[in-house]
Amino acid sequence: MAEPILKATGVRKHFGSVVALSSIDFELNAGEVMGLVGDNGAGKSTFIKVLSGVLRRDGGDIILKGQHVDFKSPKEAMDAGIETVYQDLALAPHLPIYSNMFLGREIMKKGILGKMGVVDKSAMRDEVGERLSKMKTRLNSVNQLVGTLSGGQRQAVAITRAIGWGKEIVIMDEPTAALGVKESRQVLDLIMDIKGHGISVIFISHTIPHVMEVTDKIHVLRLGESVVHLNTKDTTYEEVVQYITGSKS
Repeated sequence: MAEPILKATGVRKHFGSVVALSSIDFELNAGEVMGLVGDNGAGKSTFIKVLSGVLRRDGGDIILKGQHVDFKSPKEAMDAGIETVYQDLALAPHLPIYSNMFLGREIMKKGILGKMGVVDKSAMRDEVGERLSKMKTRLNSVNQLVGTLSGGQRQAVAITRAIGWGKEIVIMDEPTAALGVKESRQVLDLIMDIKGHGISVIFISHTIPHVMEVTDKIHVLRLGESVVHLNTKDTTYEEVVQYITGSKS
């Protein structure tokens, strides 16, 4: 059996006397969609912030592609191939889609113009158009301002951006939380498309039916601890909820 692309063992994190993570054991395989679920305060957000370099862990080990890692910043995690789509999406509404896709990673003009800081907008537009087409994301124009997009379209932009830079793993934090039925459907379809491209996904959600639909496995957290690691096809909605609430352990 192949080694997991990502493995966490005994991960701990505290804020003063408050223990946010007491013991997290987690495995993610290549090309797998993993649901990360738990009630409010279970430790989901803290754990993904540790994985993505926003927070430093206080104990335990994280192994990425067979190598021990200790990310000191989100940039280190991104350079290692881990991209995160947070609930606030981190998009600039006053900028067009193509600029948001390359935010902080702009393509510069070749030669002296690039050294002077001139951005190659044409190259960026072409690249973004190809990425959106590859992920079957339908938008009117890459020049459209993000502030004019619907909630689902903004999610699509943020997810497509993450896929474009995430070589190994994309973490999604509640991507359907504020969306209607139609837009949620688009995001779930996009997650399945990502899996088809061989990228691993960690999908954090309170909407268990969505988790049941698109994941291969489900990892349940409760009060900062790993509770159970389930094969989605072998479990039920009711059982997942029982583990989340503590009526089953």
